[in-house]
Amino acid sequence: MPLPFPHFFRKIVYLLGIASLLLAACSASPAEDTPPQAAQTPSALSPLDGPAPTPSSGGGGELVFLSIEENAYAHLFIFDPASLSLTRITTGDWNDIAPALSPDRTRLAFASDRGGSWDLYVMTLPAGELKQVTDTPNYDSAPSWSPDGQWLAFETYQNENLEIAIVNVDSGEQVPLTLHPASDHSPAWAPDGRHVAFVSSRGGDSDIWLANLDLAGDERYRNLSNTPLASESSPVWNRGGSQLLWATASQTVGFGGLYIWDAASPDRSAHWVGDGFIGAWNEAANQVAAVVSSPNQYFMTSYDLEGDFLLSSIPLSGRVRGMTWGRVEVPQPLPASFAQAAAMTPSPLWVPAVTPGAEVPNQRWYVVDIENIQAPYPQLHDLADESFHALRRRVIQETGWDALASLENAFVPLTTSLEPGWDEDWLYTGRAFAVNSLMSNAGWMATVREDIGAQTYWRVYIRCSVQDGSLGEPIHNSPWNLYARYDLDPRTYEQGGDYAPVPAGYWVDLTSLAAAYGWERLPSLPNWRTYYKGARFTTFALTSGLTWYQAMQELYPPEALVTPTKVLAPTLTPTPTATFTSTPRPTRTPRMTFTPSLTPTITPTPLPPTSTPTPPTVIP
Repeated sequence: MPLPFPHFFRKIVYLLGIASLLLAACSASPAEDTPPQAAQTPSALSPLDGPAPTPSSGGGGELVFLSIEENAYAHLFIFDPASLSLTRITTGDWNDIAPALSPDRTRLAFASDRGGSWDLYVMTLPAGELKQVTDTPNYDSAPSWSPDGQWLAFETYQNENLEIAIVNVDSGEQVPLTLHPASDHSPAWAPDGRHVAFVSSRGGDSDIWLANLDLAGDERYRNLSNTPLASESSPVWNRGGSQLLWATASQTVGFGGLYIWDAASPDRSAHWVGDGFIGAWNEAANQVAAVVSSPNQYFMTSYDLEGDFLLSSIPLSGRVRGMTWGRVEVPQPLPASFAQAAAMTPSPLWVPAVTPGAEVPNQRWYVVDIENIQAPYPQLHDLADESFHALRRRVIQETGWDALASLENAFVPLTTSLEPGWDEDWLYTGRAFAVNSLMSNAGWMATVREDIGAQTYWRVYIRCSVQDGSLGEPIHNSPWNLYARYDLDPRTYEQGGDYAPVPAGYWVDLTSLAAAYGWERLPSLPNWRTYYKGARFTTFALTSGLTWYQAMQELYPPEALVTPTKVLAPTLTPTPTATFTSTPRPTRTPRMTFTPSLTPTITPTPLPPTSTPTPPTVIP
């Protein structure tokens, strides 16, 4: 997707600004005099500090509704740009995702698994009363309102595939919109009522498609983005329906972010407006709210349509699962259900505990054994094992099986060599583990590529043992097939693989789940496209704000890190050791040389000796 000339330079300036912000956020570390115990204590993962703030929109201000993960559950929040306050309005051991404001701004549709399976709900504003719209064991999510507010377009999992359907909000009557073996999801109903934009992988990767409801057959659908080296998501129309906003995750450096397509010029390529993976329009359609991600942190900001910053980046407590923006009346005080959710303080998911053991010199830490784990060295740092155990229990709860029982690696001793380029890997610190990559070969693990800046990261999904809709969610966008590089195609070899078809079934986002327990994903090595293991998509690290060298100093003395001497295993046959003595070594004896002469020397040929036979002696 080529960029217009002025937008290209504006994007360069923007990326330089946001890169410094993200690097500063990612490189933050605790003070050196902070005790290790305090550095490991996880936060409550809540964006609320002190008394619960309340939105200041009693007069009908514009509010942003977000779904944010905290403690590995997604809850609904209200963000007030005027006061920069963030207020939780739902809570519980379930997920509320994909909020969508009705055209009259009096209702909020969203998806939730609070009933045991994923269904659509409508919340009346400002009272906060709930109404369940769908009630099936199938996955239903991503609602989008019709202009008259009577119908919802949504994504539903049917016949092992995501499809787009339409449901009546009052009667529950459903009508299918797409029937295709590809993954069709994330609908956005146009304000004219006759078009629905959605994401589909029917072209090989995830593109933005437009369905014309006045047509039938293949003529109904049109590919708007058509980007073979990018994956699109999250389409949303502005209030007048003149422009369509979507997010692009590009496999070429520098082309990802939010794009705007102009309906008045449908044949022109969409133009870039700013960084982000989810966007939302304001009422006047002259501003865009965006969620920006660093490798392990999420921020919220906003731009004008020229890509200029209007709001400084605000860090969020977790991954964002949906966003909508509009003018909403919120009473003061808040409704009872809102106030109760806002007052909740999530408790820590785990607390470090020191295992009693032998004293370690110089106040260094040690590794402890991890029970019932298969790994070359089933051990972890004493301040990381509780987090791993808590994460393992949560994975069992969410997937229905023990996916972390067999690890490719846990703690790796300093005397053990890893792959080339892994000399300073977090596995040496005891604060990292690598899941078993064989699950990918068996179809129990899938990876989605995410390029952030110049580095490549991966989102890992684990397949649920039960496929009835009670566990997990369908994968939406095309995973990345790392094995495609071996198909003897120069293109796939150079780009390190290719998009794979969206796998069927229900999956759990292990990357997002691990992040709730403090485990961060690591970037791929620069040569990952030609070196399979350099992708490092299976490794997670509990850095706790430490650098690799600081984490290594918790286990090893500085001398071992300055001049590391690796101990080699003894050989079966001892090798003789050379001994230096004062006795000179024997010299080599020169061979006899032949000197040619101009005068030939005649050497007589010796004759064979003659012998005279002796007659025998006769004895009388």
